[in-house]
Amino acid sequence: MTMEHRRLGRSGLLVSEFAMGAMTFGDEADESATHAMLDRFVEAGGTFIDTADVYAHGRSEEYIGRWLAARSHSHLVIASKARFSTSDDPNDRGAGRRHLSRAIEASLRRLGVEVIDLYQIHAWDSQVPVDETLGTLDDLVRQGKVRYLGVSNFTGWQLQRFILTARHSGYAPMASLPAQYNLLGRSIELELLPQVIEEGLGLLPWSPLGGGWLSGKYRRDNPPTGATRLGEDPTRGIEAYDPRNTERTWGIIDEVTAIGEAHGASPAQAALNWVRRRPGVSSVILGARTVEQLDDNLAALKWEMTDDETDRLTKISAPGMPDYPYGFIENNAGSESWASLGTRSSPFPSGY
Repeated sequence: MTMEHRRLGRSGLLVSEFAMGAMTFGDEADESATHAMLDRFVEAGGTFIDTADVYAHGRSEEYIGRWLAARSHSHLVIASKARFSTSDDPNDRGAGRRHLSRAIEASLRRLGVEVIDLYQIHAWDSQVPVDETLGTLDDLVRQGKVRYLGVSNFTGWQLQRFILTARHSGYAPMASLPAQYNLLGRSIELELLPQVIEEGLGLLPWSPLGGGWLSGKYRRDNPPTGATRLGEDPTRGIEAYDPRNTERTWGIIDEVTAIGEAHGASPAQAALNWVRRRPGVSSVILGARTVEQLDDNLAALKWEMTDDETDRLTKISAPGMPDYPYGFIENNAGSESWASLGTRSSPFPSGY
């Protein structure tokens, strides 16, 4: 099992093709389980750990910090995020200077490090001027507290505004975009993925298994129960059972199951192999509760999906294109009138 290392977009930072996502740490995984998963991840060649100050109200960073303190970790890449509230202080939220200046100090303290390799704004903040956010982030880079910057959970126009403002103001550039991306959720292919590729950011897919759906543990017309995320709460967020209980979903699950079986592997491994082969992807963020789940995910490194299998998954998971403006652009991109506007060939990935 060999973990490939890839460049984070056009930056000078190398990250392992799988990242250890830390959202479960301190909430769904206790400290012992957290440390065991981190040990196993590093044993497999992983070097990239992704957390956030809001995960388990800071416990995720604390658990990672205590694990780092007992080990040599200079080769590891540590990423964290800030934006959401971690206390009752009304100023302890958002992407403004006061909050970010305090949030970085708290994250450094919990992690027990002098610098965070990749610091990311966790979501857009409509209440704070973009220049204030970017100026603060630039200061953190200049102060040596942060090495690279990124944003998460942005729309296309929000990402482009950050990129262009940073470029024209001489601020440190954006290097990454963590975004939900999996066979069930491919909407980032409309704008965000082409934009990431064009601007040279590294895409960091989170929820690559669709909140557990692509592991094959759910069944048609049989709402989940028991000790799973949806079993505990079938209405949970964007992965809720009822909205995803569709023929498209079950067709995708059948396909990843068949491809996995053909390789003596799990459906989850097939789903992970599809997303790690997608254009623009620098590292896929794994989210596990247990060492056993992590082991199964890491086993995706033991085999390669064929081009035909990749095409099958891309075709069956195609979500369809909205009529306007995307369908209109796609249908007219090759016409003389459209070409006269300077539009390049279709921006949409194959299979959309």
